[in-house]
Amino acid sequence: MARMGDVAERRRESLVGSGVASGIAVGRAHLLAPSELDVRQYTIERRDVLHEIGRLTSAFNVVREELDELKSGIARDAPSEVRAFLDLHRLILGDALLAEAPRDLIRSKLINAEWALTIQLEQLVKQFDAIDDEYLRERSTDVRQVVERVVDALAGGRPTRVAFTKQLAPGERLILIAQDLAPADVLHLKDRADVDLAGFVTELGGPTSHTAILARSLGLPAVVGAENARSIIKEGDLVVIDADLDAVIVNPSDEELADFGKRVRDESEHRAQLRKLRGKIARTKDGIAIELQANIELPEDARDALEAGADGIGLFRSEFLFMDRDELPSEDEQYEAYAKVARAMKGKPVVIRTLDIGADKVLNEAARETLGMGKGAPRPESNPALGLRAIRYCLAYPELFLTQLRAILRASEVGTVRILVPMLAHLHEVEQALAFVARAKEQLRERRRKYDGRVQVGGMVEVPAAALSVPQLVKKLKFLSIGTNDLIQYTLAIDRADSSVAHLYDHLHPAVLRLIAYTIKECRRARSPVSVCGELAGELEMTELLLGMGLRQYSMHPSQILPLKERLFTLSTKDAARLATRVLRQSDPVKIKAVLVQAANAHLS
Repeated sequence: MARMGDVAERRRESLVGSGVASGIAVGRAHLLAPSELDVRQYTIERRDVLHEIGRLTSAFNVVREELDELKSGIARDAPSEVRAFLDLHRLILGDALLAEAPRDLIRSKLINAEWALTIQLEQLVKQFDAIDDEYLRERSTDVRQVVERVVDALAGGRPTRVAFTKQLAPGERLILIAQDLAPADVLHLKDRADVDLAGFVTELGGPTSHTAILARSLGLPAVVGAENARSIIKEGDLVVIDADLDAVIVNPSDEELADFGKRVRDESEHRAQLRKLRGKIARTKDGIAIELQANIELPEDARDALEAGADGIGLFRSEFLFMDRDELPSEDEQYEAYAKVARAMKGKPVVIRTLDIGADKVLNEAARETLGMGKGAPRPESNPALGLRAIRYCLAYPELFLTQLRAILRASEVGTVRILVPMLAHLHEVEQALAFVARAKEQLRERRRKYDGRVQVGGMVEVPAAALSVPQLVKKLKFLSIGTNDLIQYTLAIDRADSSVAHLYDHLHPAVLRLIAYTIKECRRARSPVSVCGELAGELEMTELLLGMGLRQYSMHPSQILPLKERLFTLSTKDAARLATRVLRQSDPVKIKAVLVQAANAHLS
């Protein structure tokens, strides 16, 4: 803890932003200079072209090596997002639009590597800014961060951009204050033995930025979008981050520090109490059993799910096997990954989502060529979110789909495995997907490969068309899973990353809630299992409402399971049903919010 006596030396200030990881952090401020790309610009002689291209190639290699070094040093129990963001930056590094285009500019315009790189960056940023898709626009920030690291490497330095202007005192906790931060920088500081990183504050970014997501995964209190933070906060200031209240307190009083300390201790005690719930069955106050499953991205994440007491894996994203590689994963490689999770869960259900590729997740050029997509980047889609993705992508490339289905089916022989098909909108897509499953089974029989013939096939409800077609879908599929993230986006036609319309992105919009309620109601009417696996499943404010709609199966990040279980113990299904009725009668999100707050306060009292 920082020295309280130092507080009086400076004036108290406060800032507001977006808290992106719960909790409180106290430490000394270290200001990080903003990233600058005002590089030297000069022309070169024709004879120096190869030398300049060599400089650029070497810089790319330096950045690539550091990213690999960071990834190799990640602890086995680290959240999957940690590896995912490093993989993304490495993928960007190898993209032809970034790796090859600057080389062409060096050859054609006879300019230095730094200049060529920043010209290409400007072009890419313009393209990203014109795209409606949330993930792709967010990727613009990632591209800039990668370019900054390459520019640093060209200057002869290490790509890691975090440097300290003064020696840190032994045991001193650090609050990093920056314009923006790359995920790799956060990881670099987190792994440094001489640095105790307590949290960070950035002037840019939002709750959906990769740095924000990483902060949540690491349990690192952070506030983003705190405007003018570097103007208000001085080097060495005592800073408190209250991520729960979206607040940053600069040079708090002794009384405030004491209060924050008590809250930290209380939170620690609460976490200890939560851990005692791991072996208990999730039930409501009136004795109704609820299934709490986990969303995972890597086979290693199964361990976190088991430690949290998950009843199974409600969503195993398979994209990790396909991203950032030049060749497509073989059937055997996929089988080993799926089987590893199935074995780890020891009979508990494992729902594996088939490849959700396209739009926001793009294969390497070499992998695309394997699929027969030709050289170069694929043709830009005018609206990637509405283009070739998920089940549409898999149906377009049958061998890709069949290979994955065979691997999943083979894994069913060692555990309780289920297949989940994403982004369904048409009944004929369901029929085609089921036909592919049947064909994959036939191929395995021909090859004398074992599988469980009773493997269930389900579908995701992510677009309004699927929600309104539930009575038809449940006749063909064994279960449904509601992906609320996309359902909200497609229902409201809102990109939450677009600052001009982000305020309209609202999970409490009556249309969204009615689609969710209708889906659950029709599934229960048909006695067909249904879960929610989007972010709403883990939101405590939504727990009672979803329960009242009839939901009995939630799937979420493993870290959210125990808090939600604790919440369920205090709820009655009858009271929840009455709450749902009240909410679904409302037509104003503000009034819906007020009803939910009133219900939450009633439980607290």
